[in-house]
Parts: sequence; structure tokens; C-alpha cells
Amino acid sequence: MSTCSQLLTALKDGIHDKTLAALYALDGTAQKLDEARARAVRTAERFAAQYGADNQDAALFSGPGRTEIGGNHTDHQHGRVLCGSVDLDMLACAAPNGTHMVRVQSEGYPALEISLDDLSPKKEEENTSAALVRGVAAKIKELGYELSGFDAYATSTVLSGSGLSSSAAYETLVGNIFNHFCCGDKLDTVTIAKIGQYAENVYFGKPCGLMDQMGSSVGGAVFIDFNNPADPVVERIDYDFSRSGYALCIVDTGSSHGDLTGDYAAVTREMGAVAAHFGKQVLRDVPLEDFRAALPALRRECGDRAVLRAIHFYNDDRRTVLEAAALKNGDFDVFLSLVNESGRSSALHLQNTWSTANPRQQAIPLALAEAERLLDSGACRVHGGGFAGTIQAFVPNADLDQFKSGMEALFGAGKCHILHIRPQGGCVVAE
Repeated sequence: MSTCSQLLTALKDGIHDKTLAALYALDGTAQKLDEARARAVRTAERFAAQYGADNQDAALFSGPGRTEIGGNHTDHQHGRVLCGSVDLDMLACAAPNGTHMVRVQSEGYPALEISLDDLSPKKEEENTSAALVRGVAAKIKELGYELSGFDAYATSTVLSGSGLSSSAAYETLVGNIFNHFCCGDKLDTVTIAKIGQYAENVYFGKPCGLMDQMGSSVGGAVFIDFNNPADPVVERIDYDFSRSGYALCIVDTGSSHGDLTGDYAAVTREMGAVAAHFGKQVLRDVPLEDFRAALPALRRECGDRAVLRAIHFYNDDRRTVLEAAALKNGDFDVFLSLVNESGRSSALHLQNTWSTANPRQQAIPLALAEAERLLDSGACRVHGGGFAGTIQAFVPNADLDQFKSGMEALFGAGKCHILHIRPQGGCVVAE
């Protein structure tokens, strides 16, 4: 491992340009690479200034955001999803500090310190970064590794409230730092994802599935079958989205995810209620033909919305398999038609484009309506958990400027973000 001073010199001299280009310069422009190099240098410089660590061994780590491509709200029912890591990430310069303390300074936020001598969950830390660090550390210790402290300075380009899962990016980042410094890089990407989910479920207090962490940790486009959540089937899809002729856009509608926990929980609860009718915990374990035969009874017992949400699960679970096959076969037109089908199902059956608690706020349906108006071809759908936040669109490159200007005229400058699926998940960038 290099000292922080040596790492800075190598970054400035372009020694790590090839790695940075693979992570961030996916449009192949020199400007992108220059921006990536400048950010890496700035992160290392601020680490050195924060901790006085010029001569301390240090490394650069990345935890990317993720985009859900297929399978909206299917993972928590042990279904199948298609997701991918993106070129927006959390980047940290970190170094062992020889203590039992983890100290993290995230740019723009208060510094946090976590003692590795006490890794029990803290009620007062729920919904905080401290909970994620403590939870990741606790799970790694449970796996039998001896922990030691580190210092880190982190920056982020993962859009807040975007459905790109900043929490999964953070968990992946911290998991990779512990893996490198304490585990001899023995933890694979799937294990790091499971560690992140544990931290989020048990310490952070969010009952999420595993898709977010897998999309961040594994890298590239990834098809995941959660039939056995303890041992999911993970398949990388070797498709170069940059050669499709379409750009991946995430449009931030400016609507807040605040106070939507009840909406998210209701999706899981209602799907679970349908499964419980058959003595099962999740819909994946209920045969479709049994579900169809029981529709009259399910309407009376669970209500129509729960039945519709179950219909969405069965259809989107099947559709995700077809989307992955279309990409493997290089048939992007078929893929786009399936994305549009998924979007319509989310709106009509899953009903996660707006919250019944605040019917005046329907920014997601409005964004989808405007996207459909602006797109002669392509696809659009709600992105992530839904109810507020962002939409996803695949936009023909020839129409990209018109689409971007149209969406930003409605939602504001800088609200339409052009992303790339990056081939690498959580990783050590440079050392």
C-alpha cells in the first residue's frame, strides 16, 4: 500500500487513469477522465488534511449507486430482479489508524466515530450512517474476522432521494474498506452485499430486500434470483448499454420520500397477506395457478389493492427473466417494450407512483406523462421504491437534448441526470 503522499502523486501523474476511466469516463471523453482524476485527488488531499496523514498508508475505495432495471418490488417476495451499478458513487480515501475506532468524515456532514468495542445496535442511531458502519462491522466480526479501526474521508455523487440507493453505496464502501484492511480481501461481492443488507435491516432499521446492495456491490448489469435469499443466484449480463443507441436518464421530480415509510411497508404487508392466505410467507412460494383460482376469496380477505399488487409481482417477476434474455440476445427493442410494460404495471397494479396520503403530490405520474410525450421511442418507468422521487428513461441519443431540456423545463435545471452502467461494483480504486 502506498502512503497518502505517494497515492496523491500517482493520481496526479495519471498512473491510475485506466482504472478511473473504467469507473467514470464511460462516455470516453477526456473531460470525464479529467473530472474523475480531479475528484480522486481532492478526496485524498482532504483525507490528508483531515487526519494529518501524508505519510500514512492509504487507499482509495468506491461504493457505487445502483439503478433498478427490472423487477419493481419483487425482491422482498423472493422474486427476480435486474439491476446495475452506475457511475455515480461514494468515493473514500481511507487508512488503518491502529486503534479500535472508526472515524469517517463525509463531505458536508458531521464527522462520526464508532468504537469497535461496542457493536450492539443502538436505537438512537437508527436511520444514520453510524448505524450502517456499526452494523457492517458487527457482521464482519460475526464472520470471524478480527477488526481494527480506520480513518476515512468520503465524498458522494449519488443523488439523494434518487432511488440510486445511497445507503447501499455507503454500506458497500464501508464493507470494502473493512474487507481490505481486516479481511485480506477474502469477502466476495455477494457476501459484502449480504453484510450491507444486515446492517440496514438490523441496525439502520429499514426492512429492505437485497437488491440494492447486490446492485451496488457486484457491478455491471446483474440478474438476481432471490428464490433462496441466503444463497441468491447471481448472473452478470454482458451487455454494453453504451452501444444501444439509447441514454439512461434518471429524472429527479423533486418530490420527497419523507413520511412514505407506511406506503413502502404496505406493499410488503399486502403482498405478504396474499401469500399468508396459502400458508406461505412470500408470493414466490405460491403457484400462479393457485393464486388465480383463489381470486374471489382473496378479494374478500385481503382487498383489491393487495390482489393487484400480487398480480404485479407475478407479471414483473416473469418480465424480468425476459428482460435479461433480451439483453443477452442483444435485442434492445424487445427489452424496451418490456421496460414500458413494467412501468405500466407499477402504475396500474402495484400503485406506487403516488401516495394516497397526499394526492396533491403526483410528480411521478406527471413526469411519466411528460416523458411519454417527449419520447417517440424508448421507455420510461417509475424508479426504485416509488411514491415520490425519480423516474427512469431510456432515451434515443438523437433525442437526448430535447428530452433533457423538456424534463428540466418542468422540474428544474439539473434534474435530468445522464448515467452509465459501470462494469465494476464496490472496489479498491487505487493504493
